[in-house]
Amino acid sequence: MQIAVGQPIPPFSAASTQGEISLDSLKGQKTVLYFYPKDNTPGCTTQAQGFRDQHAEFLAAGARVIGVSRDSLKSHENFIAKHALPFALISDPDETLCQLFGVIKMKNMYGKQVRGIERSTFLIDADGVLQKEWRGLRVPGHVEAVLQAVRES
Repeated sequence: MQIAVGQPIPPFSAASTQGEISLDSLKGQKTVLYFYPKDNTPGCTTQAQGFRDQHAEFLAAGARVIGVSRDSLKSHENFIAKHALPFALISDPDETLCQLFGVIKMKNMYGKQVRGIERSTFLIDADGVLQKEWRGLRVPGHVEAVLQAVRES
């Protein structure tokens, strides 16, 4: 089952750099959940830095930011340390959350078809309902668009 805008997020639990994160732990505050392909790659680094640089604005607008990729917690911890990221990163090696949000796609990498995460962001309200989604997005201007949506929600 894939989630849809206007629908509640099904219960989940995942390991993150700040401990276990579950649907219950997200309730009571808006959440920006962003999926990205890989730690320390150019686009993913730019995106993470964008969320880092606007982090205070997201908090002021009442939202927390959480990143998700298939990388290990160790890789995430290095990524956080290297770029001073102030938010949690979820490790999803078995693709449980990726499947739930339908972000695994076949992509072309250097002429080969590979299975990977389609860069996507989801805005979840304080009651655990999906409010907005951005799929197959481009990094430039994206963080600003998400922040605007958070402010309007």
